Amino acid sequence: MSLPGSELQHALEQTHQAMHRKDARAVRYWAGKAAGLAPDLEEPWLYLAAVATPRASLFYLNRALQINPNSRRARQGMHWAVQRHRKTVQAPVQKVIKVPWQIPSQDLVRSHSGTPLANLVLALSVLVVVVITGGWLVSSSFAQGSTLAPGLNIIAQVDLGKATRTPTFTPTYTPSPTPTQTETPTPTLTPTITPIPTETFTPEPTNTPEPPPPEEISYSGLPSGVGANDRWIDVNLSEQRTYAYEGDQVVNSIPVSTGTWQHPTVTGTYNVYVMYRYADMSGPGYYLPNVPYVMYFYQGYGLHGTYWHNNFGTPMSHGCVNLPTDDAGWLFEWSYVGIVVNVHY
Repeated sequence: MSLPGSELQHALEQTHQAMHRKDARAVRYWAGKAAGLAPDLEEPWLYLAAVATPRASLFYLNRALQINPNSRRARQGMHWAVQRHRKTVQAPVQKVIKVPWQIPSQDLVRSHSGTPLANLVLALSVLVVVVITGGWLVSSSFAQGSTLAPGLNIIAQVDLGKATRTPTFTPTYTPSPTPTQTETPTPTLTPTITPIPTETFTPEPTNTPEPPPPEEISYSGLPSGVGANDRWIDVNLSEQRTYAYEGDQVVNSIPVSTGTWQHPTVTGTYNVYVMYRYADMSGPGYYLPNVPYVMYFYQGYGLHGTYWHNNFGTPMSHGCVNLPTDDAGWLFEWSYVGIVVNVHY
């Protein structure tokens, strides 16, 4: 694909040089500029993936594969990004409990107090024996004309060697067969993409792959992924204002109109993933052609210029961040693809 202009060529050259210097901040800036100038060019997205967070790398590489599905570099980069992303996600530990083929019932079933149920059954059996024996002795004493009290002496007068027709119940406990419990199968997580363990992604066409860039240092008070001198955008929903920052210094403050209570603006920390100088917007009950200076940061949510109202400082939108057109143009030229957008109350 031929390059569409000297500005794009310059941005790509600067990106290439920053990559050799391992200057991640410069790579993000110049690759973002190149992606804004030529969104359908594969090269800037590969550079952005190389210096992005693990999750953002997957998005940028997916964008490169949408542009060129047969890209070998993008596919190699996807393997690298998936492997890198997995290190940040801990899979739930699944404990396998092995069950023996047969367990005594007294170990499987217990009463509320912790006493085996088998002991309870044995106690009830002995009680039944005592009741039956007592009833037999009482009936014998009445047959001989004796009262109940003297009949108690019969227990001591029984001849153990003499046969009797009255069957004697023997409280023999026989454990009931315990059903064999089948071991519960443990599900195995099957990954969608298997990363190559030794492969390292680099967007440059070279036979010797370079190691991935070092992780960015987090600075206190700045959003995740923002360095001490990085540019980033802060959207304060409570104040209905957007601030442009370089590190911790405010360089511009712009009144905005964000989403109403029926269509609230999302909150969180995002990255601008695509920029359009003009784009059509539509949704339930509206159609807005040629919206200027559009910067999407999450699904259909974005910052953009506004020509249909001038009521900034009041929530008016369907979720996007409406800016005055002149201010939106300034922010568009100041920003780049990948810039951090922090939205909060």
